Amino acid sequence: MLNPDLRIVLKDHLSRYSLVIAAARRARAIVAEQESKSRIRGEKPLEEKPLSMAIDEILNGEFVIAEPEEIRHL
Repeated sequence: MLNPDLRIVLKDHLSRYSLVIAAARRARAIVAEQESKSRIRGEKPLEEKPLSMAIDEILNGEFVIAEPEEIRHL
């Protein structure tokens, strides 16, 4: 699994809690998307772990985490 520097990931005052929740939600969405694709089209299961894919999407800016202003500076 990729071990990114948390200072880079948590830029813009993103809280660790928001990062964990967003990554878990995106990973579950990736699994759900793959399950529906495999049922409909018979595609192969994922080779990469869904959580790694979710973190890569967050790092690349493909998935944006929105969090309330109140928790940004905790």
